[in-house]
Amino acid sequence: MARITILGGTGYAGAAIVAEAAKRGHDVTAVSRSEPETRVDGVEYVVGSALDSATLDAVLPGRDVVISALSPRGDMAGKVEAAIDDLITRLTGTPTRFGYVGGASSLQTEEGGPTVFEVSKDHLPEDVRPEVETGVAALATLKASPEALDWFYVSPPADFGSWLATPSQGTYRLGGDVLLKDADGISTISGADLALAIVDEIEKHAHPRARFTAAY
Repeated sequence: MARITILGGTGYAGAAIVAEAAKRGHDVTAVSRSEPETRVDGVEYVVGSALDSATLDAVLPGRDVVISALSPRGDMAGKVEAAIDDLITRLTGTPTRFGYVGGASSLQTEEGGPTVFEVSKDHLPEDVRPEVETGVAALATLKASPEALDWFYVSPPADFGSWLATPSQGTYRLGGDVLLKDADGISTISGADLALAIVDEIEKHAHPRARFTAAY
């Protein structure tokens, strides 16, 4: 059993990770700025901000894994970077592993090719750009972090989000730095199945200080 804290534990990705980890018997704490609409049995829910030192003081010590599933949009745009820096400082040199749920934009469109961000940056809507840029910057920050920090970064596929209502299949494929697509060129996964990949990573520790992606 792992002791897991999920920051942003009531969002689309975060809530799915919470549910999957709890189903497998892990000790789960979900942190969010508002009360959850529904609660998973056995999960500790903490209302607080990842930007608040007192909240982090309460939910980080003694954890095996801390996952950031924070959404850098709305009033959090431009603020998640500071939270990442703080978490890196707090967790470096400790036994706690840091997981980050990012985006697809830092993935290469093909082996050795440009990234999704590089081919789309001139056409991004202004309300989406801060979230994309945060995800790209977060990966670079983690790669430059001290060796004494154990981390993993998860890139969902190109089409990922609650608005898509992607049906779960109970399976996934893993990849590295290249965007995964199926035989029809579709790059997607449900929140529940991305959570399968993330909790598997927690249990298997297959990608130390590395990024991976998961898709159908």
